[in-house]
Amino acid sequence: MTLASLAILGLTICATSFIAGIFGMAGGMILLGVLLIYFDVATAMVVFSLLQFSANMSRVLLWRKFILWPIFFQFMIGGTVAFGIMRLIAFIPDKAVVYLVLGSMPFVVEALPRAWRPNIEWRFVPYAAGFATTLVLLIAGSGGLFLDVFFQKSRLDRKTTVATKAVAHTFGHVFRVGYFAALGGAAGAGDALPLWAIASAVVLAIGATSLAPLVLNRMTDHGFRQWTRALILVVGATYLARAGWLFWHG
Repeated sequence: MTLASLAILGLTICATSFIAGIFGMAGGMILLGVLLIYFDVATAMVVFSLLQFSANMSRVLLWRKFILWPIFFQFMIGGTVAFGIMRLIAFIPDKAVVYLVLGSMPFVVEALPRAWRPNIEWRFVPYAAGFATTLVLLIAGSGGLFLDVFFQKSRLDRKTTVATKAVAHTFGHVFRVGYFAALGGAAGAGDALPLWAIASAVVLAIGATSLAPLVLNRMTDHGFRQWTRALILVVGATYLARAGWLFWHG
């Protein structure tokens, strides 16, 4: 990659890590969309996971006292089952499909009647959330928005929401690496970025994430939800346009 491309990726990593640190989502969607411009799907997924894992781990450490561990452990069990099924299928989507799923997801969620949306606090729902979210992230690359559906009806405050989603996302990145690395993503990632660039990106991601509490601590729970909704709809519309462009040009 050229120095200009590396600089663009560096700025993107800073911005998206900061956004994800505040909202617990959306940042990953933006970063993955940028990575797909430069890399093939399998390579982008592995690089994305390596970068996001460090940012998510820093969020886990920042908000660890707010994590609801029972929800996470049930989520992990459901996700493991989904990973096993997808590993047998070994499906790699093309870029247009990834953009289409990422872009349409916010509007599908928006159209879903609120009464139909499950609550992550309900019995057995974390198992279903882990299973379904893992399927989505292995097909579309990012399951953050889908996971958010399970939190929208909960009575959890913004810090508990961000903390619990952060540890769930961290586990999801492990799944993504294990899945796409075996399908050629590991070799592609090694050729795509030098080790010093990956190390620098990890430092940038952690640094930007550490600044997020300065904003999150000043937000209200109502403002948190409003800004989250607006951000994901804008990102979704952008990705739908990108998917349409790729399908149009074959």
